[in-house]
Amino acid sequence: MSDNPIRDALAGAIAENPTILFMKGTPDAPACGFSARTVGALQALEAPFAAVDILPDPRIRQELSALSDWPTIPQLFVNGELVGGADIVAEMYETGELSQVLGLEATGDAPAEAPAAVEEPAAPPLQIENRL
Repeated sequence: MSDNPIRDALAGAIAENPTILFMKGTPDAPACGFSARTVGALQALEAPFAAVDILPDPRIRQELSALSDWPTIPQLFVNGELVGGADIVAEMYETGELSQVLGLEATGDAPAEAPAAVEEPAAPPLQIENRL
C-alpha cells in the first residue's frame, strides 16, 4: 500500500476484476459516445465485466491515467493489463481479437464493425443572463 488511497483502490480493482472498464457514466447510462461504444462491444460479446464511473471524482481519472500511462477514457483492463481505449477496443472487436483477449469462444465470422455508440442527447443551450 502506498500513501495514495485512490491509486491503491484503482490498482486493487484492476487486480480483483478479470475485466474492468473505467468509463464515463455506467454501462446502463454511458455519459459519452466512446464509453457507450466500448460497453456496446463488451455487451455484444456477452462478456462479464466490472465498470467504474470516473466522473464523480476528478482524482479518479487523474490517478487512473497516472497508473495506466494512458490519457483518455474509457480504459479497458483484462487480467490486470491495459487493453486500450475505445478505438482499440472497437478495432479488436471487429477483428475478433477482443473475444480472444477476453477468453471467450469464437462465434465464427468477425462482425463487420463495432456496435454503434448510443447517441447522446443534445446539450441545452448556454444561458447567459442579460445585465444591460
